[in-house]
Amino acid sequence: MTVNHGGNLKPDYFRSYLSLVMNSRSCTLKQAETYMLKTFFKNNRNQYGSSTYESFMAAIDGLKENKN
Repeated sequence: MTVNHGGNLKPDYFRSYLSLVMNSRSCTLKQAETYMLKTFFKNNRNQYGSSTYESFMAAIDGLKENKN
């Protein structure tokens, strides 16, 4: 997936992306998080800036809350 380095990605983007990863790989949220940190962020949380990483973490928190 191509990502514009100039834009800040929002939590909605990551909720959709994480859901897609979990559904396509039949994995847990934790496994999807690990996968995305490795492939999307290339093991560099600041790959797309701190705001984008914070949105990623907010999406994870939101998905955790929806499970409860």
